[in-house]
Amino acid sequence: MAATQRSFRLCGHTTYEADTTTEEQAEFFYEVYGRSARRYRTPSTSGSSTKVKETTYVISSEEPSSPRRKLASQSTVYSEASTTPTNASSAGRVTPATATEQHRLLTDEGEANLPLSSDDPEFYKLVVEAERAIEEGILPERIYQGSSGSYFVRSRDNLTIGVFKPKNEEPYGHLNPKWTKWMQKMCFPCCFGRSCLIANQGYMSEAGASLVDRKLGLNIVPNTKVVALASETFNYTAIDKAKAKSVKFATERFPDTLGKKMKAGLPPKIGSFQVFVNGYKDADFWVRRFQEDAPPEPVRQHFQHLFEKLVCLDYIIRNTDRGNDNWLIKYDKYKVDTPEESIFVAAIDNGLAFPFKHPDEWRAYPYYWAWLPYANHPFSEKTKELLLSKLKDLNLVRELLEELHKLFKHDKGFDKSLFDRQASVMRGQILNLCQALEMGLSPLQLVQMPLLRIECDSRSKGSSFIQQFQDKYPFFSSC
Repeated sequence: MAATQRSFRLCGHTTYEADTTTEEQAEFFYEVYGRSARRYRTPSTSGSSTKVKETTYVISSEEPSSPRRKLASQSTVYSEASTTPTNASSAGRVTPATATEQHRLLTDEGEANLPLSSDDPEFYKLVVEAERAIEEGILPERIYQGSSGSYFVRSRDNLTIGVFKPKNEEPYGHLNPKWTKWMQKMCFPCCFGRSCLIANQGYMSEAGASLVDRKLGLNIVPNTKVVALASETFNYTAIDKAKAKSVKFATERFPDTLGKKMKAGLPPKIGSFQVFVNGYKDADFWVRRFQEDAPPEPVRQHFQHLFEKLVCLDYIIRNTDRGNDNWLIKYDKYKVDTPEESIFVAAIDNGLAFPFKHPDEWRAYPYYWAWLPYANHPFSEKTKELLLSKLKDLNLVRELLEELHKLFKHDKGFDKSLFDRQASVMRGQILNLCQALEMGLSPLQLVQMPLLRIECDSRSKGSSFIQQFQDKYPFFSSC
């Protein structure tokens, strides 16, 4: 089969071409997904002049069950402890939770109940501290950057401990406080949103990115989970505010009767809560500084490894919004003798990831880190040792998708068929990343590989996978 070379221009930079063939990817797919199987359908071809949109390979892969998979089915989404960069847990007076608080259910306007597990005690203490701070009048502060409603959450010592992003204040949410996005949605609906993403699922995407990060041991995403909070500074409807005001008046006026039966306050909003990281700056600041004043070589090598972790995370979850302003770097030049303690990376703003298809209409939503000089270096052996064996383990990939399914299905609008499509995109991204790591490619070469999806054949009950290449690409490739 002839090589599928896709050329594109990166905002005026040199035009590159992918040097990987679809046949090579098919053979690698066979190696990973069919170690004990056989290929029973050959690539589809067409003798006509009509362009073939997809090339399909089907691999039958009977995989034995393993104790790992049995244990995965018994675990919960919120059971993993985070080792991500975080220093907010010591920012305020964090006190233990009461037994009543531990079993409280988080609800939001008919959404599925989400019990906040105590398996992650440090994170749980932060949420309790945030609630107690709100009760004492230390309210979350709205972040005016971005296209949705998001808030800095503070402790009782008035220190920032987290970032909360309510679901109904996302760009598609009906309570989004950013009027510019409302105008765009009303006046230019054809230019609003991203057709490859499930609408109003940003909060789940934030939590899902954290789950992937912990599962693969990347440790670059601040711990993020789905919680529910209520505050006067959040954007509520006039009806909700009036109800809360009336209930407050009634409970204060009749504390012995209505006060014992009615709960005063605004309804809690469900959303993502991400632990705040201190001392970090936008990557753009440090990348420019490093170009003028390069750090010592050991620090540079460690930063390259951290950068490759970011690349792998974004590629696996197919992040459609990774600019140099939404990943952070922390650098301490006084600790250069120990590179692991001198420089850190934090991947924030992961709400526009996990698409159910590759972008194929107007915009490509490229990875902006592909234009940085660090993307020209081949993946290091350290990164290969960290990820390759994990990503080639089909049981681990299956566990990862099962845990994402457990997380995403808590949303009221969860659609199993759309999740299956999200999983097929992730499998394809993981396969491409495996091949790039084995071949010693660079991040830039990785993003030039032909796009593909690996779908699970429903008729085979998970024992057969279908590989599909995508030939339809967006009109604009640089934005």
